[in-house]
Amino acid sequence: MLVAERQQKIVELVNSRSSVRVAELSEIFSVTEETIRRDLEKLEKEKKLQRSHGGAVSIKEVDSEVHFSTREITNVKAKKAIAGEAVKRVQSGDRIILDASTTALYMAKALPNIPITVITYSMPVSMELSKKEKIEVISTGGRLQPKSLSFVGPLAERSLDMYHVNKAFLSCKGLHLDDGLSDSNEWHALLKKKMIERSDQTIMMIDSSKFGVRAFSHIFTLNEIQEIITDFQAEEGTIKKLEERNVIVEVVPY
Repeated sequence: MLVAERQQKIVELVNSRSSVRVAELSEIFSVTEETIRRDLEKLEKEKKLQRSHGGAVSIKEVDSEVHFSTREITNVKAKKAIAGEAVKRVQSGDRIILDASTTALYMAKALPNIPITVITYSMPVSMELSKKEKIEVISTGGRLQPKSLSFVGPLAERSLDMYHVNKAFLSCKGLHLDDGLSDSNEWHALLKKKMIERSDQTIMMIDSSKFGVRAFSHIFTLNEIQEIITDFQAEEGTIKKLEERNVIVEVVPY
């Protein structure tokens, strides 16, 4: 395969999946990881993608929301490990918020059937939790977004004003040391901002591919979160800087 052809296919993959890891690209194209890193560096200079720790993310802003079924099979091992760690922070009697991320769905699958209250704007999360009769599920309602299978908009935001929870478990598209948390979709960003405001404690579930990324819509600064659960490929320097800001960082293997 010619270099130009490989680089074009890399851009197509990144845009279709939202983010792709260097190791995966190396395996797909049967070249070294160093070769892939050079490709990504060139493509970033050409403004065709944005590099992140361990891979690359799409810079597309128009129709940037990736379908839930595609996100569900991306970085599965890391997401399941992060979700499993997050479940350890849930106790009987808790009132929690789960967003519409695929990591939240994996957390919903792993939650034990104990008496807790879960507020969510995700259809898949609600359906999964409906199998556990001890868990009370509250849906925000709102405008349905077919790609994310979630409810967004003013109605969803207003419904959150009725509640106060002790823990919010959220994910996002980007975590940047200067710009804070961000998402590719403005509706989701607004809801997550509201969820952080209505919670005593915010725990971010973010795999390492999201580190260093500035997505389209800003959510909140890093000062508003208490803990980040991520995978072992997260850069040590970034973890240290987060801890210096009094953010607890839990690194999980998978």
